[in-house]
Amino acid sequence: MHLRDLPYPDPGVPDVRTGGAFLRWLCGQQLGGQFKALLWGLVNVGSIAASPLPVGLAVQAVVDRDGGRLLLAGGLILALGVLIAVGDTMVHRATVANWITAVTRMQQLLARKTTELGSAMTRRVAAGEIVTVSTGDLEKIGWFAEALSRFAASALTAVGVAVALAFYQPALGVLVAVGVPVLALAVLPLLPPATRRADAQREQAGRATELASDTVAGLRVLRGIGGEELFLARYRSASQDVRRAAVRSARMWALISAVQVLLPGLLLIAVVWYGARLALDGTIAVGDLVTIYSAVTFLLFPLRHFEEIAQAYAFAKPSAKRTARVLAQQRTAGGQVQEPETPPTGTLYDPVSGLTAPAGRLTAVVCGDPDAAGRLAERLGGHPPRADEDGDHPASLSVVLGGTPLDDLPRDTARRAVLVQDKDPVLLSGTLGELLDVPASGRVDARDALAAAQCSDVLTALAQASVDDSGDPMHTHITERGRSLSGGQRQRLALARSLVTDPEVLVLDEPTSAVDAHTEARIADGLGTVRTGRTTVVLTSSPLLLDRAEQVVFLQDGKAVATATHRELLHSHPAYRAVVTRDTEPEPALSTGQTEETA
Repeated sequence: MHLRDLPYPDPGVPDVRTGGAFLRWLCGQQLGGQFKALLWGLVNVGSIAASPLPVGLAVQAVVDRDGGRLLLAGGLILALGVLIAVGDTMVHRATVANWITAVTRMQQLLARKTTELGSAMTRRVAAGEIVTVSTGDLEKIGWFAEALSRFAASALTAVGVAVALAFYQPALGVLVAVGVPVLALAVLPLLPPATRRADAQREQAGRATELASDTVAGLRVLRGIGGEELFLARYRSASQDVRRAAVRSARMWALISAVQVLLPGLLLIAVVWYGARLALDGTIAVGDLVTIYSAVTFLLFPLRHFEEIAQAYAFAKPSAKRTARVLAQQRTAGGQVQEPETPPTGTLYDPVSGLTAPAGRLTAVVCGDPDAAGRLAERLGGHPPRADEDGDHPASLSVVLGGTPLDDLPRDTARRAVLVQDKDPVLLSGTLGELLDVPASGRVDARDALAAAQCSDVLTALAQASVDDSGDPMHTHITERGRSLSGGQRQRLALARSLVTDPEVLVLDEPTSAVDAHTEARIADGLGTVRTGRTTVVLTSSPLLLDRAEQVVFLQDGKAVATATHRELLHSHPAYRAVVTRDTEPEPALSTGQTEETA
């Protein structure tokens, strides 16, 4: 594949049984690129390997005072020089292309897996590990994909040179043919401890990255409680652990490099000493000695590639293991029902909780446990938890929309039908127009959605901070994750984005928890207007939203225990009243014959 054809239309289905299996699958996906790089590598390294022959020929021509052979040797050196230059350029292009295509394929696989799992990804895999996999691990695996063809070309050429020397001058060739494999295998005992130290370094780096990401995510809270220095001290300690682990790993790889320099040097000294004695005895010619010396010197070059591939594999294998572990995460597979012409519509029903949200109505759900509310929101969106995440209920029970289980629908169809906005939505960097440029039905205009979400002050704040002078609020820029905005402003922009999408079913988890009561009341009114005729489920305990809902469902211990209007539940259900009014006092006992109304 050419780089201009990236990204891949389909990155494929990886073999994620083990890290080694994933590496083999990845290299198998780019056999054409690896073979191309191997051919150019053979041209480059083979030309370098052949250079000693014309050099020895030239030296012998000078000794014999043969101008014709000297001219021939010069022509051969020139031709080999051109081949070396062309081969080096093309093998570099081919190996870098292999690196880019391998990393791109893995990035697409990770992006696809993240899209498939959604927020469940960070519950199954630590955020720091995901960051490590998507950055450093991909680099290391890409390095292995890049170095593989160079190593193969060097290995084939080294074997060819050793065999040729054994036939060219058996007296010295046998010494070289035996010595080169010994040199190549000498570092093998050092690789396991080097790999262990490299693994320890990456583990420490992953912990430091996770600590840093957690600290950045909670920086505002840390500043509020004065905990910056505490977490800074923790990160300093983690950083020092990474430094010490890196030094220990570097020492081992330095030892391997030293061995790769020392042993070939000793072989070169032995060859020169023995060859000089043969030349003095008249057994070999001076030109032959120069040829053999040059060939042995060349053999030091592929040995560097042996060290590179050993180091690349040592780093790539644990990285591939982590990548395979992330890619192996699964969710319930949809697609048992054929792709319908239109997304399903109708009543939304959750068999686990017993929640029923009638079609086309605004249903509010009150749940005393915020974590349980979050799990319910994800389940309503077709993200059933794994059995070990929600042990009380089997994960196989699917939410039903209009009589069709969401798990039986193709995933894209289910997501077009039901959209879930969690309590901590993410705003990507870019302009406001780009933020609201999402797949949508076209029924709700972006400006109507912004108005319904009460974003007028947000637009003013963005315009004041924007460098764009067009006057169009859609051109104003939003920083990464909307960090320049307050929590309430981010929440309202996210709500506007959800309203623009206009799904058949919209599930909102605490959509107004960060706004004031006056703004919350206007959002409640705007939500009812924009979502007319659509099914909306709002998980909240805000009386302002509950009072405007067409029906309210109260959940206790994950089960729907009451369904009515907000005012009716306030009068008839003490537990509901305690949750909504934040009343922690126990209900007074009723005397005999006393009703709740008279009490």
